[in-house]
Amino acid sequence: MWSLYHKEITSFFSSLTGYLVVGVFLVLTGLFLWVIPGEMNILFGGYATLDSLFYLAPWLYLFLVPAVTMRLFAEEKRSGTIELLYTRPLTEFHIVLAKYLAGFTLVVISLLPTLIYFYSVVQLGNPVGNIDYGGTWGSFVGLLFLAGIYVAIGVFCSSLTDNQIVSFVIAVLLCFVFYYGFEALSQLVPGSNSQSLIVYLGIDEHYQSMSRGVIDSRDLLYFISVITLLLFLTRTVMGSRKW
Repeated sequence: MWSLYHKEITSFFSSLTGYLVVGVFLVLTGLFLWVIPGEMNILFGGYATLDSLFYLAPWLYLFLVPAVTMRLFAEEKRSGTIELLYTRPLTEFHIVLAKYLAGFTLVVISLLPTLIYFYSVVQLGNPVGNIDYGGTWGSFVGLLFLAGIYVAIGVFCSSLTDNQIVSFVIAVLLCFVFYYGFEALSQLVPGSNSQSLIVYLGIDEHYQSMSRGVIDSRDLLYFISVITLLLFLTRTVMGSRKW
């Protein structure tokens, strides 16, 4: 399992994929937060906060994460190398988990440099350090879990087809549904209880909850349950098709 994980990480950075994803994420967030005038620009906002980053990142990852995960199984099936994986002493779930962890690792790598933004905002505060540490760190944790679901969706979609483009499109649509679709759907359903239930099924409700600086066990349970369910579905799909 470690060898497969290492192989995937190496393949990310032996091609343009890894560098492109990390570079695009950092360039776009850097431009919106520090260069382009507007509401998301920290210097123009006048407040020591990273709220703009945590608003922008889920939308960027909505496209970048599927771009990372679209090849994980699709390419293996297209080239026929998926058959070699089944000859290794690995269970199907171990294969799925190794590929999931590889995709998630790349997301973590792309997020680590944003700690420079955090340090900058701390130094720019008046007085220095005048920032909501609880809300900021809670948002970072929430963003990691959000990206974790995106990666799980991407891995699942990659297992459905041998076409990377099809995998990418389906993953983007599902990520959008999980992040914003449930909230939009709740507006069409009458009754406050029904609306609350539908909103609760979406990622944004739990992401916003963590952004307040409170790590609620219900939010953790939601993220872990959705990721586990998607990985189980991926394992089921792969188990039903012996490539």
